[in-house]
This record gives sequence, C-alpha cells and structure tokens, in this order.
Amino acid sequence: MRIAVTGATGYLGSRLCGALADAGHAVRAFALRSAGGGGGGGDVEAGLLPASVELAYGDVADVESLAAAFDRCDAVFHVAAAVNVRGLENVLKAAKRTPTVKKIIYTSSFFAIGPTDGYVADETQRHQEKTFCSEYEKSKVLADRIALQAAAEGVPITILYPGVIYGPGKLTTGNIVSRILIERFNWRLPGYIGDGYDRESFCHVDDVVNGHIAAMEKGRPGERYLLTGENLSFKQIFDMAANITNTKAPLFHVPLWLIEIYGWISVFISHITGNLPLISYPTVRVLRHQWAYSCDKAKRELGYSPRNLTEGLSEMLLWLKDEKLIKF
Repeated sequence: MRIAVTGATGYLGSRLCGALADAGHAVRAFALRSAGGGGGGGDVEAGLLPASVELAYGDVADVESLAAAFDRCDAVFHVAAAVNVRGLENVLKAAKRTPTVKKIIYTSSFFAIGPTDGYVADETQRHQEKTFCSEYEKSKVLADRIALQAAAEGVPITILYPGVIYGPGKLTTGNIVSRILIERFNWRLPGYIGDGYDRESFCHVDDVVNGHIAAMEKGRPGERYLLTGENLSFKQIFDMAANITNTKAPLFHVPLWLIEIYGWISVFISHITGNLPLISYPTVRVLRHQWAYSCDKAKRELGYSPRNLTEGLSEMLLWLKDEKLIKF
C-alpha cells in the first residue's frame, strides 16, 4: 500500500514509518521543514527515517500541502500531535479531496478519554469536559469530537488512544518516562514524584506502532481503540527501575506542590534557553489524577499484544545506559 504519515519525524511517527517501510509499504512521511533546512541536507529530523521513505514537506495547518502529500495514497496515519484541532480538520479535508484514500487512522491520546479516579475505563467512556489539566488535553478532547462526528458522517476513520508511551527513541515531550528516569538516575530527581496516588497506563512504543498497523489492517471504521498497557504509578515505575538495575530506590517522596513550583521554574527557564522543560506545571496537574484503562478491545479485535512492563523497562534502561544517559 501507499501510505502517508503526518508527524513522521516525532517519537511515535518515526518508528511507525520505519515499521511500515519494513513491512513493504510505500511510505510518504509528511513533516515540517526544519528551520534553515533549505535543500536536501538541512533536515536533521528526517535523517532518522529509512532511506526508502519518501519525504513530503508541509504543515498540517496548510490543506494544500496535505492534499499534495496524500496524492495517490491508500491510507493516512495522522500522528502529528499539534495542540489544536485544525490539524485534524485539515487532514479530513485533504483526505476527502483524495479519492484513493480508503482509510484514516487518527492517533488521539488517553487524555481524550479522560481521568479515571478510582476505576479502570474503556472506550465507552467520554470525557466529561468539566476541567482540563492542560491545553493539550483540551485539544485532544475537541479533536476527538470532530473525529467521532466525521465517523458518524461515514468517513472511514479509526481512532486510537495510546497511553503513556515509553521505550527507546527520540527524547521528546512524548518520551516522558525516559526523561524522568534520566533525572532519577542522575540524582536530579532524588525522591518519588508525589505520594503514589497517580496511575498511568504504560505502553511500549513498538507495541503501539504494531497496534497502529493492526488498526489499518483490521480496525473497524468509526471505532475507538485504547492502545494502553499496565496501570501503575510513577512510584511503582521507580521501584521497578531500581529492582531491574539493582540500585537503591528513593528514600522519600517529593510532594506535588513542590514539584509544581519546580514546573513553573522549568517552564520559565525553557522560554529563555529554548530547551524542553522536564516537568511543566500541567504535568503536575495530570499526576494529581488517575488515568487507568483497559485495552481488552484492541487485544480482541486488533491482536494488540502489549509486553509486560518489566521486560519493556529493562530494554529501555539498557538503551539509556548504552546512550550514556544513565549509569548503573
């Protein structure tokens, strides 16, 4: 198949492009041209993609560039994680103009399903839309509404909701587990984050990639699928990491109010330096809730098979060590 992928140079998108190319598909990677990236050599991000992947530069805010990228494609993966809904609206417009496109796979987020304080949710839950921890969460909820409306109108769209993605790969904001463990092992984060109330659904990046490809092959149009994993707190993640590496677990808890102050400072410094903040204050708001989900539907219908966290974390910690980002 000929397949277009938006957000192709991101943490998830780049690995999805690689897996699709390995499976023999003709992949067209849609990406922003990096600043000063003129001709062929300036786009460092694109260098992470396999040589067989065709590059199409543009912006999800520009329908014309999307339509050009989708030309003659059979399927579209919209993985770009823009904090606005216009990206999805434009993808739908461009796909509508492309008669060859028979399937759209939209990567949403567990945030669009909403918090689950005290229980485990599935795809039947709709976000209550009363409060949002971040603009990102709000944008995912609004985009979810647009995707479901498009599905109701007969657009062949399948919606995927990954949990907290971890694993080897680019250290973007999407790869928060790696970034937090780097801080932990370098003793810049000496204690547990909060009191351990939080719950997140952790999923390995390659399992999520496989879930995307399965959704293209087997996913039903108009359906929602959670691509999640084990539901644990960051305290449990720290304990597992200590156990795997035979190092000491933290001896104390850093209260969330203190981490929130650190978050405000991190964001302020990031505006000056241009570097991504490790923990922003919206992240702390997320940690005040539980986000626990069941992926039984994806297992049943897509053959989604998330690896256990001990196996996945062991692999990621060895990768971080090989990259000289942590020592143990």
